[in-house]
Amino acid sequence: MLSLWVIIACGALSLVYGAWAYQSVMAQPAGNPRMQEIAGYVREGAQAYLRRQYTTIAGVGVVIFLLVMYFLSITVAIGFAVGAILSGLAGFIGMNMSVRANVRTAQAAMGSLGAGLEVAFKAGAVTGMLVAGLALLGVSVYYLVLTGPLGHSFGDAKSARVIIDSLVALGFGASLISIFARLGGGIFTKGADVGGDLVGKVEAGIPEDDPRNPATIADNVGDNVGDCAGMAADLFETYAVTVVATMVLAAILFAGAPNLPSMLLYPLGIGGACIITSIIGTFFVKLGANQSIMGALYKGFITSAVLSIAGLAAATHLLIGWGAVGTVAGREITGTALFTCGIAGLLVTGLIVWVTEYYTGIGYRPVRSISQASVTGHGTNVIQGLAVSLEATALPTIIIVAGIITTYSLAGLFGIAIAVTTMLGLAGMVVALDAFGPVTDNAGGIAEMAGLPKEVRKSTDALDAVGNTTKAVTKGYAIGSAGLGALVLFAAYTSDLTYFAANATEYPYFAGVTPNFSLANPYVVVGLLLGGLIPYLFGGIAMTAVGKAASAIVEEVRRQFREKPGIMQGTEKPDYGKAVDLLTKAAIREMIVPSLLPVLSPIVIYFVVLAISGSKSDAFAAVGAMLLGVIVTGLFVAVSMTAGGGAWDNAKKSFEDGFIDANGQRHMKGSEAHKASVTGDTVGDPYKDTAGPAVNPAIKITNIVALLLLAILAHH
Repeated sequence: MLSLWVIIACGALSLVYGAWAYQSVMAQPAGNPRMQEIAGYVREGAQAYLRRQYTTIAGVGVVIFLLVMYFLSITVAIGFAVGAILSGLAGFIGMNMSVRANVRTAQAAMGSLGAGLEVAFKAGAVTGMLVAGLALLGVSVYYLVLTGPLGHSFGDAKSARVIIDSLVALGFGASLISIFARLGGGIFTKGADVGGDLVGKVEAGIPEDDPRNPATIADNVGDNVGDCAGMAADLFETYAVTVVATMVLAAILFAGAPNLPSMLLYPLGIGGACIITSIIGTFFVKLGANQSIMGALYKGFITSAVLSIAGLAAATHLLIGWGAVGTVAGREITGTALFTCGIAGLLVTGLIVWVTEYYTGIGYRPVRSISQASVTGHGTNVIQGLAVSLEATALPTIIIVAGIITTYSLAGLFGIAIAVTTMLGLAGMVVALDAFGPVTDNAGGIAEMAGLPKEVRKSTDALDAVGNTTKAVTKGYAIGSAGLGALVLFAAYTSDLTYFAANATEYPYFAGVTPNFSLANPYVVVGLLLGGLIPYLFGGIAMTAVGKAASAIVEEVRRQFREKPGIMQGTEKPDYGKAVDLLTKAAIREMIVPSLLPVLSPIVIYFVVLAISGSKSDAFAAVGAMLLGVIVTGLFVAVSMTAGGGAWDNAKKSFEDGFIDANGQRHMKGSEAHKASVTGDTVGDPYKDTAGPAVNPAIKITNIVALLLLAILAHH
């Protein structure tokens, strides 16, 4: 019990750090009245969007809460509510920090590049530490409540099921918020970005972030609700779900073992240790003599990762020891092997970050190849961008495969789970890098709209260019951890199914069920194909939603230019609020159907196959195969979209300082090659900021619903 209180204290420490960093950012000067006016528009728009989105989600959440309470229990339903509320809270607080830090970053950049970096990163660190801290506190405190005041114990099978189901429901609550936040925020931000660019840059010929464009404020709002609130909810959910899945696996694999309580606390202990190392890492983010912004951020990240090895060792030594911890499927598992699996998880994280930067960084071959293709036109830009997006799936897949094989050979499925848990231990630092992006993007927009000197815009542009890469890098991390985390959830599904089938006297619904995942079973093939379809269909609906939102913005901006001719002369103000309100309604309307697709799929497939086959074994096999299909194609779709979109974006940015082609000719902003790169970026925007990132929670929510379906059937 003392160990659990120490873990809770680590989670609380992250909140203390977040409060200190928040106060530190807010103490910075907020710029001149014009800067504050623009920042106020962005803040009001972002808060209005989140209020409306969360009101919509709350309605859905109440219905699901009541259904979970009816089919399972009030304890499980409370777990769902805890996950949903904390996930929403992480996104809301993080976004509020972001929309207050943007103007302070712009003001700090007037002093120096280093000062701008410090404010922007510290703002990102608030979000990052809140995500890690709230996720760890949510799981650990509810576990304490379940095993303490509520008196549940793993010594009793039924009591143990309440603990497991309650924690799984907590993950489901986090997932539900995440998929809505990711998808709704993505539709909003890319609808504003694409629609505003099409009319502003292409038709009106005015620069990005020009205050005459009615969609400019909506675009800045979108950066926050998509990349800040959305990513915060996404990684909160991945963190919570992975820790829960690892605890569920421990409960199943080490059932009856005397050291079961320690095995259950081990993933929480890793999370607690990594929070401390991440906090230490934030103090190493300082601009060096070479003025490399990415180098400064990497100093913090690498420090956190290296120190996490020591944290992992401490958690292993104090909680489970280095010797044998149990036997699973005839294989002896040792603490040393699990520690090695954790190090493998850190290596996978580092390699995925490096590969993602390679495919999305301006100075590397993939982005340069897209820039070069832009020289010959719009079509060749799109072709090369698609080629890069497809190629970008290879190395991350090889890295993940190597990680799976290594950790499985060391400690079986539980070894994979510990590797992913350790990966997600760095979530605080990774989210800090991601939230840095929208802050710097908004700072550049404020500098442009407020007419600050060109030197300031040069600093904010440098920060923004790095912010683009960090956003792509963190998406790569999120996808890799989501794919591996979903694999752990799939393992929990198959282990749960086997457990229920082996204890059919206690769970009569599973009498006669024989799990059969052989490819000779046609229903397994059907499940694989239907699961593989879901990410493509989900991505297609999301892309269509962005197109609809962008079209609505195009019409609105054209209307304002037509009805208010003084906008272009600077004698009339655009109606920014109208564009924000229009996008808010469109995003919330369009996010409902695709969000429900992964939620309902396991349930529909189970009962449809059961009705056709008449065999519960076939129905469960079809659902299990569907989960694998979702994981495999979801990983490829998400990596392809996010890496390809990031490469397109930075190819466009390569023309801002002048791209030198293969013949030595320089192409500047406004050239034909630059215009072709804008077309590619328009395609890549919904790829990297809407459909691709939203596939992450879709993968996991499908697996979690399948786990809850087993629990509901077991109880009835």
